[in-house]
Parts: sequence; structure tokens; C-alpha cells
Amino acid sequence: MKLYYAPGACSLAPHIVLEWLGVPYELEKAGFGTTEYLKINPMGAVPALTDGDQAPMAQNGAILKYLAAKYPEADLGDDGTARGKYELDHWLSFLGSDFHPAFFPYFVPDRFTASQDEGARDAVRHASLKLIEKVMTRLDVHLRERDYILRPKKTVVDAYAFAMCRWAAKLPRPISSYESLSLHFDLLGKDAGVRRALEQEGLS
Repeated sequence: MKLYYAPGACSLAPHIVLEWLGVPYELEKAGFGTTEYLKINPMGAVPALTDGDQAPMAQNGAILKYLAAKYPEADLGDDGTARGKYELDHWLSFLGSDFHPAFFPYFVPDRFTASQDEGARDAVRHASLKLIEKVMTRLDVHLRERDYILRPKKTVVDAYAFAMCRWAAKLPRPISSYESLSLHFDLLGKDAGVRRALEQEGLS
């Protein structure tokens, strides 16, 4: 397998999972905007994953579910029940559709306003911070009295949440103000596979 990534991007999630799996894989920085990379992922985003002669794969949630399904012995997915499958889809959808996009207006406000006025950009950032606080509070409340998001053990969902929560370090309100989420973040940050993935991407 080969994972196409950008350092510190959401592609950190499948990178962590690959380390947890302990299977052979290659890493390649995505060449954003290049003809070669657009053949891998026409949307030009990360992550993307190739596996043998299969068609390239994209979208974080789908890639994470693929890895969990391909290596069931690692037990990084749902618990096999109908409710468990729903919970896996629910939290991957939450992270991909609510949590992850909440950060975009803060870091790239120009995408969300046609105005060149700095005041308009500040307004976009302000609105983004409200969204970020909402989704982080949602996850913080869920993590009360539990160590991991989906099950009483780490799963692909935790890898995705960790990758996203790293972005919160650059926000006015620190992650430490969300007590349960901060404990989860610190727990994952001490994990050997997480540390290896961070080191390989040149992150701390």
C-alpha cells in the first residue's frame, strides 16, 4: 500500500492506523495540483491510498473503514453488531462532515468570502470559531467517563479525532479547556504508533 499525505493534514489519521496495523506501506507526499496526483485523486486532496492494482482510494472515512475491514484481526473498527456499525459510521461522519470542515473557514477565510476586506475575513474566522467550539464540545461531552470514542479501546475513529484535534493548538481557545477531550488527546499522543507517524511526518 502507498499513502499519499501532507504533513499535519487529515491524512495523519490513516497514517496512524497503518502504524497501528504494523503492515508494510509506503509514504509519499502528495504533489498538489500536479497532473500525476490528480490521476490518483481528481479532487487533489489528501489522503489517497493505493493498494496493489486496485483503483486509488480517497476520502478519510472510507479509507479508515477499508483498513479496518482489510485487517479485522487488528480490531480497529466496530464491534460487529448492527448498532456498532452505526456508531462507527456516525462518528466517522461527524468527524468528516461536521468536525473537520468547521476548521476550514478559520484557516482559509478567503474561500468563504468574496470580499477583500480584512474585516470580512475576521467575521468568517469568528463564525468558524463558534462552529469549532460547538463540535469540540460535542466530542468533549461524549468522552466523559470513557477513554476512547467508539469502544473501550482505540479504533480508527480515535486516529481521525487526534489528527483533527492537533489543529486546535493554533486556536485562541486551547484544547486544555475541554477536559475530557484533552485527556483523550493526551492519551493518544503517548501512543507509540501515533508518535512514529508524527515523527515520520516531521511533526511533534
